[in-house]
Amino acid sequence: MSDDELSGLDRAAGRRLMVDAVRPHRAWVVMGIAAGLVWTAARVAVPRITGMAVDRGIEDNDGRLRFWVYLLLGVGGVQAVFTGVRRYAAFRLALRVETDLRMRLVAHLQRLHFAFHDQAQTGQLMANANSDIAQVQNVVLLIPLTIASTLTMIAVAVILFLRDPLLALFALATLPMLQIAAMRFSHRMFPIGMAQQTKLAELSGVVEESVSGIRVVKGFGAERRQLERLDREADGVYERSIAAAYLRAWFLPLIDLLPTLGLVGILWYGGHQVLDGQLTVGDVLAANFYVLMLIWPLRMIGMLLGQIPRAIAAAARIDSVLATEPVIAHRPAGARLPHAGGAVRFVGVEFGYDPTVPVLRGIDLTIHPGEAVALVGATASGKTTVARLIPRFYDVTGGSVLLDGIDVRDLGLHELRRAIGLVFEDTFLFSESVRDNIAFADPEASIEAVRRAAQLAGADEFVSRLPDGYDTLVGQHGYTLSGGQRQRLAIARAVLADPRVLILDDATSSVDPSKEHEIRAALATVMTGRTTIVIAHRPATIALADRVVLLDQGVIVAEGTHDDLLATNARYRQVLARAEVDDIEDHVDDEGSAAVLRAEMRRRGGSV
Repeated sequence: MSDDELSGLDRAAGRRLMVDAVRPHRAWVVMGIAAGLVWTAARVAVPRITGMAVDRGIEDNDGRLRFWVYLLLGVGGVQAVFTGVRRYAAFRLALRVETDLRMRLVAHLQRLHFAFHDQAQTGQLMANANSDIAQVQNVVLLIPLTIASTLTMIAVAVILFLRDPLLALFALATLPMLQIAAMRFSHRMFPIGMAQQTKLAELSGVVEESVSGIRVVKGFGAERRQLERLDREADGVYERSIAAAYLRAWFLPLIDLLPTLGLVGILWYGGHQVLDGQLTVGDVLAANFYVLMLIWPLRMIGMLLGQIPRAIAAAARIDSVLATEPVIAHRPAGARLPHAGGAVRFVGVEFGYDPTVPVLRGIDLTIHPGEAVALVGATASGKTTVARLIPRFYDVTGGSVLLDGIDVRDLGLHELRRAIGLVFEDTFLFSESVRDNIAFADPEASIEAVRRAAQLAGADEFVSRLPDGYDTLVGQHGYTLSGGQRQRLAIARAVLADPRVLILDDATSSVDPSKEHEIRAALATVMTGRTTIVIAHRPATIALADRVVLLDQGVIVAEGTHDDLLATNARYRQVLARAEVDDIEDHVDDEGSAAVLRAEMRRRGGSV
């Protein structure tokens, strides 16, 4: 995206988000400003006291030099104390805003529907939660500090004008030039700041994919390709950072130069006034101090002006996520499920991820409480989609899905999803202990309940052999465990939630066929007396179901038991045969794969 396109993004939304983020913590803003007022009063008093010490304590020799020294020490102490208070208030405000924004963003991401996460890049979302929020935090941190600096500038201007208006004009004449330069700087900095944040997010995306997909990268020897992608994105960040540095390089020196020009004016005009007896040496010295005091406030304002465009750009990116409304909305006052049940019914269900491309067409299916139904079909036949509609990962575009006679759209999301347990094909475990992973749905579950769920899932035996038993950390994504072990923990996690409906989405597909019987035995135990939907392609797993539903291109084309369909339905046999070949190909090496495939098929009693 070009800088011109980026400059048209909603700046007002970014500013509004920042104001809304600060508003709940305005007490700390007030405290920071109050501390800044005292700090400013002490700070601007120092040059005046110094000038009086020179005029009276040194030139007039009134014998009170010690008094002026002690007064300076006292004022300096007050300034030091309120510097600390001011900075503490600023940092507390900034860190609180950062924490609140991050919590708000992550909570909103968890509320957003599956379709959003299907399209959103994880790296972009990580950048929103990290670098974008950090940019907002940087500006919020500077707000109380900059307010105090602005007060200092106002106080200096007032003091100089009260003492000698012409002297004040010489000292402050360059400030309008600074204002013009600052406006131009801010206007040109915004699109660069937005492009910079966008490129940082894209860079984060490449890093996240390279790390999370490290097994694929290494498996294909694609390290150089990923480094080339990273190099391209890093160059994009570099180019925009250089553009931002170029703008700062001509703007920030003005902040140092303009007060210096003011000093020249004071020395020229003030020196003549001293020679004419209109001003004292102390007056000129104090005026010089005041002008020097403008350097840091001007630098602070310059820093703020440099940060604000980038922070507004970052806030606009965050706002674009927060402004996304969840398509699957929670209904807190929804209908309530009966105490027991598990009946699932599809009535004329139509659905498509893209409304113009239907995936399911006129699905009518009834699953009775306690019944196990296997959904079978070729790739892209719609079987996984059927399972995703029950917990409302997506909403039907036509018809309805009923759980115990209640449309799932009329149920609160929490109650609906607590009633459904899922075991996905791609098992995800958190980098926590075995116990925490099993008790994910109920963190307060006792160790006895956790162990009982593990026993039902056939996991207790191998967990007991782990170094720390149920307290063993499973590592990133659980990759310290085998595929079968991860799958059994996932089943135990679903069992502990005690759902009335259990959905097993290809729960044995990633397990080696020689180990499948272990998972299958656990599934048979777990499924007993529980409504279960099994998405599978291996005959032995399908045979666990009471009934088989065959889908083809989004339509139910056959129903019956596994044995009946095997004997009477050619399409069913074809789907199983194709699935078996694919399964074997997934578990043999590339070298000699044809020979291994034929040998494996002969072992299984099939044919290629």
